[in-house]
Amino acid sequence: MAAAPKHTPHPPIVYSFPDAGGLVDGLAEFIIKAQKDAIDKRGRFTIALSGGSLPKNLQGLIGKDGVKWDKWQVFYVDERAVSLDDPDSNHLACTQHLFSKVPIPSNHIHTIDVSLLDDLEELSDAYEKELITEFAHRDAARFPVFDLILLGMGPDGHTASLFPGHELLAEGDRWVAYIEDSPKPPLKRITFTYPVINHAARVAFIAAGAEKAEMLARIVDQPELGLPASRVTPAHPGQLFWFVDEAAASKLQYTKTSFQDHKL
Repeated sequence: MAAAPKHTPHPPIVYSFPDAGGLVDGLAEFIIKAQKDAIDKRGRFTIALSGGSLPKNLQGLIGKDGVKWDKWQVFYVDERAVSLDDPDSNHLACTQHLFSKVPIPSNHIHTIDVSLLDDLEELSDAYEKELITEFAHRDAARFPVFDLILLGMGPDGHTASLFPGHELLAEGDRWVAYIEDSPKPPLKRITFTYPVINHAARVAFIAAGAEKAEMLARIVDQPELGLPASRVTPAHPGQLFWFVDEAAASKLQYTKTSFQDHKL
């Protein structure tokens, strides 16, 4: 029997907004559309969030009609090995900016097991088991297929806790891995691996501000450089999106698309 043909990943779609406020509103609309598609198909919406500046860009969802919070299952693309109330916690940032202000059931937000902070291997294994519980008995794929993964981009081109030159860039089997020598503090973290990120139905990067302009251009215009964010290439039929403001897109050569004119 002939092997199934391999599909080339879809090229990324870059949505540029005049300012950060427009980006926040557009991102909220995009998330709600992804949610609707997922609930219509499977009755639930699986989403994974990262930290950094991303949580504050989710505030457009607060008070928005059409958000079915009781259908959401939320995971973290990466998390720092700290308590959930630590200022470095991605969960704390998402709670402060979004979850404390919306009626999402707390048991639909999948946090790390803080009793395992002293053993990173156990911590990452336990979080991987959370994913298995949510996905394995529902989806036959080798890796979980998230409806939407939202990512940020660091000044060095890292995303999640996948850093330039680190051995985790080559991890191809595990769903969740750990890092204890992060070049950016805190040193100890867990993170989704590329196979998980690249199996999502939709992946969206969010980048705003002039300080992102040079690195954004390198990642999108020069993927051959192999920077961590450039390696996010969702497998067919998945789609990669960028949500950027004009300041971040100021050095970008890649074609930009009007959000309002484009069918999601």
